[in-house]
Amino acid sequence: MPWDPEQYHRFQAERFAPFNDLLPLVHRHPSMKVIDLGCGTGELTRRLADALPPDCDVIGIDSSPDMLARAQLQARPGLHFAQRDLRELEGGWDLIFSHAVIQWVEDHQHLISSLMGKLNPGGQLVIQMPSNHSHASHTIIVRVASEEPFQTALGGWQRPNNVLPVDQYADLLYANGGRDLTIFEKVYQHVMPGADAMVEWMRGTALIPYMERLPEELHEPFLRRYRDLMRTKFPSNSIFYGFRRILFATTKLTEE
Repeated sequence: MPWDPEQYHRFQAERFAPFNDLLPLVHRHPSMKVIDLGCGTGELTRRLADALPPDCDVIGIDSSPDMLARAQLQARPGLHFAQRDLRELEGGWDLIFSHAVIQWVEDHQHLISSLMGKLNPGGQLVIQMPSNHSHASHTIIVRVASEEPFQTALGGWQRPNNVLPVDQYADLLYANGGRDLTIFEKVYQHVMPGADAMVEWMRGTALIPYMERLPEELHEPFLRRYRDLMRTKFPSNSIFYGFRRILFATTKLTEE
């Protein structure tokens, strides 16, 4: 089940809201070499590029061909898109930026160290990621995955939680040469018109790796079971969906 730009954009305003808090953390200088990790459909990469001095060079990378096909519509001189794996990133950047992507990557201790090592001295790492794994919308997915026939079909697999407590990111960033640290966790306030809307939200992100691993004939039974449990948990037609996210920015030491 590939990433679906249309499904992802069903809640575009809610998904894009943290970008408005992340962008002001960026230090803007002429002639910056910038990369956006996990650019998705490219709209936010374009907003980032347009907010920087005009002589900056910005590239957005993503692993999804479907997302990148949409992102190419945002390309312009000084703004490009390419299919790459962020884990294979090479160095030499003045800004490494990422909006809601690194939660998919395992071993954040190694990842943060690696990303800091790819920055030029004085460069910035600016990241936002969901930290909502303890919310019922996630824990109910794990519950369904542990039931039959899904557990056998998945081979016992459950999506790991890769996100660390917020204070551990502060420690990691400082230990890897990060200074001028800004790091915080924020709950974004979304109101959903019932449990089915929350299921549709999750179909655009957290459910994807389960659908990728399940045989197609189990997709609808899995979604039906998840939907039933969500309706029981959230019976109202107006649901407050508090969504936790971690945001941080740091500047790499100019001398180590």
